[in-house]
Amino acid sequence: MKTPVLICDDSTVARRQLARSLPEDWEIKLEYAVNGEDCLDKLQSFSPEILFLDLNMPGMDGYQVLQAIKERNIQVLVVVVSGDIQPTAHERVLALGAIDFIAKPCDANKLEQIIDQHGIKDKAARQRLALQLGEQLDPDIRDIYQEITNVAMGQAGDLLARLLNVFVKLPIPNVNVLEVNELAMALRSIDQNAATSGICQGFIGGGTSGEALLLLNDSSFKEIASLMNYEGEITDAVELELLMDVSNILVGSVLTGLAKQLDVGFSQGHPVVLGQHREVEELVSANRSRWQRTLAIEISYGIEDHDINCDLMLLFTEDSLKTLKYKVEYLLED
Repeated sequence: MKTPVLICDDSTVARRQLARSLPEDWEIKLEYAVNGEDCLDKLQSFSPEILFLDLNMPGMDGYQVLQAIKERNIQVLVVVVSGDIQPTAHERVLALGAIDFIAKPCDANKLEQIIDQHGIKDKAARQRLALQLGEQLDPDIRDIYQEITNVAMGQAGDLLARLLNVFVKLPIPNVNVLEVNELAMALRSIDQNAATSGICQGFIGGGTSGEALLLLNDSSFKEIASLMNYEGEITDAVELELLMDVSNILVGSVLTGLAKQLDVGFSQGHPVVLGQHREVEELVSANRSRWQRTLAIEISYGIEDHDINCDLMLLFTEDSLKTLKYKVEYLLED
């Protein structure tokens, strides 16, 4: 299946130049938007997975498009392509949700580097996969899973915020039924070019079971140690201890929050270290046999003004799906 790609620029020359710069081996279905208003229309009618967006346009500019995408919760990956190379412009577009910034005129090698760096092709495939798998979950049931996860992750975020004295940014959780290959794809799209450490912890209770998988970008450890007032050398052992601390807070709190809402009691197993200082690809390959078809709930935590990124995935076994559905259906009753 071809990836739908939208290029938005008021310049015909810029649109064509960018289109020629896209990787030749990337199978895409390409559309163009000539201004911000047209872009928003195409986002609805064409539903692209990738948007290459100019900033300076007559009428609605790129900043306003990004703001509208954010407010309307439109699911699209945005790469800004602009001649405005001020550092502030770069910072503003990232704050509004763009995943990267390319200066005009667009260099084909730089563009391909960014596409590879962010795993845009994999992410696009993952979004298509999510849409396909969405049919396996009743929309009302998915909404309930997301809502009870919102409550649980809010409680976990509050504990982490109090511990570190920071503001924790809470995302909208992703809920999908995934096969093992599809789960591997989802995991690989998480900071795929960054060194990562991971912990997996099993849980069981109330006719359900699964594993909680926590991945922490290695660049986060130094800032976590600073926020926890640790002044010694940050060794592998110290990083493992910090990883365990974060895992205990987030996994324990999220499971407790879910258990209360589902009226079950979860027992947690001992945490298992999946690996330290490895790419997510390596963690996935080394632990592939651990995961089968699963209900996956993905939560990506971030901390404001700090380079700390943490991904938590709750992976319920296929056998748990029927019980979970039974547990949440009462919430739909009038």
